[in-house]
Amino acid sequence: VQLQASGGGLVQAGGSLRLSCAASGRTFSSYAGGWFRQPPGKEREFVSAISWSGGSTYYADSVKGRFTISRDNAKNTVYLQMNSLKPEDTAVYYCAATSSGSWYASSAYWGQGTQVTVSS
Repeated sequence: VQLQASGGGLVQAGGSLRLSCAASGRTFSSYAGGWFRQPPGKEREFVSAISWSGGSTYYADSVKGRFTISRDNAKNTVYLQMNSLKPEDTAVYYCAATSSGSWYASSAYWGQGTQVTVSS
């Protein structure tokens, strides 16, 4: 599975962005999808995940109520709608896919990052 993340950019605090993660190569609908981020000078952290069917979603406490993850298996794409953005959301955002439940197993795949910068 090859993953291509897009949709990052510069936005003012309170604004919105939608990230997209387009997958190719294998049947993406059998993979859980996830978003992670790495703020400047910090470790990579979990943001959100969605089951292969879209029936289950998970969020970090820091983004609950502001971010929404979704997927369109017909388009092999996972989305992250980010609303009410804060300067602390500034980070490089990465998408990932896994068929094993582990984001760090050999069966997991990662896309390149997309920069999100939120100005105050």
